[in-house]
This record gives sequence, C-alpha cells and structure tokens, in this order.
Amino acid sequence: MGIIMLNTLYKNFKSGTDIRGVALEGVEGQPVNLTDEIVADMANGFALWLAEKVGKDCKNLKVSIGRDSRISGPRIVKTVSDELKNAGITVLDCGLASTPSMFMTTVDLGCDGAVQITASHHPFNRNGLKFFTRGGGLEGSDIEEILQYAQDKKKPAVSDNGSIRKSDYMEKYKAHLAEIIKKGVEAKDYEHPLKGFKIVVDAGNGVGGFYADVLESLGADTNGSRYLEPDGMFPNHVPNPENKEAMRAITEAVLETGADMGVIFDTDVDRGGAVDKSGNEINRNRLVALASAIALEGNDGGTIVTDSITSSGLKEFIENTLGGKHYRYRRGYKNVIDKGLELNEQGINCPLAIETSGHAAMRENYFLDDGAYLCTKIIIKMAQLSKEGKDIESLTASLKEPAEETEIRFEITEDDFRACGERIINELTAYAENKDGWILADDNREGVR
Repeated sequence: MGIIMLNTLYKNFKSGTDIRGVALEGVEGQPVNLTDEIVADMANGFALWLAEKVGKDCKNLKVSIGRDSRISGPRIVKTVSDELKNAGITVLDCGLASTPSMFMTTVDLGCDGAVQITASHHPFNRNGLKFFTRGGGLEGSDIEEILQYAQDKKKPAVSDNGSIRKSDYMEKYKAHLAEIIKKGVEAKDYEHPLKGFKIVVDAGNGVGGFYADVLESLGADTNGSRYLEPDGMFPNHVPNPENKEAMRAITEAVLETGADMGVIFDTDVDRGGAVDKSGNEINRNRLVALASAIALEGNDGGTIVTDSITSSGLKEFIENTLGGKHYRYRRGYKNVIDKGLELNEQGINCPLAIETSGHAAMRENYFLDDGAYLCTKIIIKMAQLSKEGKDIESLTASLKEPAEETEIRFEITEDDFRACGERIINELTAYAENKDGWILADDNREGVR
C-alpha cells in the first residue's frame, strides 16, 4: 500500500492495534460513527488486507467471526459477515465468543483470519473490531492500512463463492482448557481434578461465564459465582480486573462463599485477575508476580517483559526471589508481546510478556493474551500447592508492595500531543538529572522513572 493519509474520522477509529468507535446512541456528545456503511467498508478493507497478507484470492479465504456481549454486536457481526461473504470468503460465525478463542480458530480450524467484535471494558455504547491471523494480533500499521482501504471505499470483487455457517468452536475451546487443567494437576481422579475445590467466577456480564462451566465439568463447586449471564448493558459493574468496584465484587463473592479462589475477566476474556481465599486481590503487580513465578518454573534465569508502570518491589521479586530478569518496557499489551517475541528471536529466554492491566501472554500459548488461560495456570498451581499443604499466597509472600499507589492522567490539550508529551518528559529528565538525591532508573524505556 502507498502513503497512509487518514482523515480525522478514520484516525479516531484507530485504538492502538484495534478499531474502536461509537455503535449506539445513549451517551450525550457521542454520536454513532460505527454505522453499517462504515463497518461494511472496514470489513472490505480487512478482506483486501488479508488476501494480500496471506497471498490468496478472497474466494479461497476462511475467516471466523465472534462477538462479546454488547447489544450492538449482532448488527456488526451481520454487516461484517455479509460483506466477507459477498467477497467470496467462507465465514464461520462463532456467536458469543472470547477474543482469545477467535485467535485459536486460526490454529484449530485453519482459518486464514479472525474478527472479534469487542470494545473490551469500554462503556455499552462503544464497540469495535479486533483482527487476527495465524501470526497473532495485527500491528498498528496493519490497522492503518485497513482503515485506508475503508476510507477509500475499496472492496474486493463480488463473488458467489462465499458462505456463512455457524460454528460451535467455543465448545472445543472449553474442552481444550479443561484438558490443560487435567494434565497440569494429575489428580487421582483424573477427570475431576478440581473436586473438593470451591472456585467462584465473575464474568461481569461479558462472555466469560463459560469458564464456570469448564470448572464445574472438572468437579469444582462454582456456587456463588456472579454475573455469568451475558448482558451488553453491564448492569452490575464494569467488566475490568483493574476496576476497584469489579475487584470488590469478586472479593465479596470469595469471602461470602468461603471459596478457595475467585477469578474475574474483562468483557472479552483477554484479561483476567484473581482473588485468593483470604480475600487478597491478585491483580496488577501481584498478578504479574504470580504469573512470573509460574512462568519461570523450568525457565531458570528467564526474562519477564512488563509494561513501564510496574513497581520497584516487583522488579526485586522477579530478580532476587525468582532468579529471573525483569525487562520493563512500554505500556500497551501489544508492545510487551512484541518485545517478548523479539527477545526470543534473539535467543533470550522470555516465557512471559505481561501488562499490569491483566494482559498476560505466555510463550507456551502462542504469546496470546488470554485471561482464561492465565487463570487456568493459576488454578493448576493452586491445586498443585494444595497437595503439599500450601496456599497460592505462598508464591508471592515476599513481594514488597507500594504503601500507596495512584494513577493520575493529565489531558494534553495541544494539537501535537506527542511533541508536547515528549517535551515534558525531556524537561523532567533534565530536572531529575540535576536534582540532589534523585537517581534516574537504568531501565527507562518509556517516560522517566
């Protein structure tokens, strides 16, 4: 593709490595911009991009499509599916599905690409499109190419070769997770490795309710789980493991039911968090610490990539307690995943790339950020430790945590916000260098610490 020249409308659709917009009326000052026409143009843009990416004609492509619980989802799925079919593509409609499961259709079903209709934890009126190939999620530059095609209203030739058929892939994905737990725990009752455990799930009315079914099939008691039913208006709390109200809800569920563990997901299940039986939240730095402890088993001295806002205590825990290396990188889950892939290509053992938001990608799982896979690994470790008379808390007992933690976001009002931000960081760096008693961290790869 030539030079990318997106207008203001299409620039605003790009959200990192996703497309996001307003899909429903109902919030003042936020008119709908994900109209049927624009969504159709985006679907055609993806068809053109994918055909070029994999070197196939559209009529030879197979693409899966799924959605989270947002009420605008069915409309967008229909629009995207119809456009892809008109281009001659074989479309597998997976219905309500998690975002990670849609990537897995490229592995298990041989799909050339996948589309998930989601806006993660954002409000009910918003929605978006997230894309995968067998190589993983798209880069920001790929999204720009798709949007350029959409803006220019370019589309594939019409073909009568296309089709749309329903797929129950989520059942296969659930069975895949169950098998991982069986193999990981190796209980005497192999088919029911979680018998005797009580685990509650909070899906926040997103699509993560399926995980309670997985746990029940393995013998776990999930009574007391909350908000498992999909409801795109999210009436109970924001589906977000970083949200205080959401974490309070799963903590209450654990303590009220006497559960051994609670797990919580965002709307589309690419992020997860947990709560131990004592009611301690396992999210943000503590989640990174626990995931690192699990990932470094069998990877002595391995490198853990995180985003830039992880704590000093976490770095000390990874390096001094676990014997690993901490590579503090940039915010953005795709940034940490790409860095993890890059380090492994350089021959550096990196088994985990994780962001404090709850995006955790393990090398053993295609470096896919999958909240259900992360919680699966945590539950396996809980069951393994239980055999030794230990609790999951024991893995992170030595983690030093900040006495106080606050995030403040300042809005940059200058048009060239990037230049403004860089200027502020440069000035702060110069100030810190000349301030008595201040020492600049040796791993500043984003901002200044």
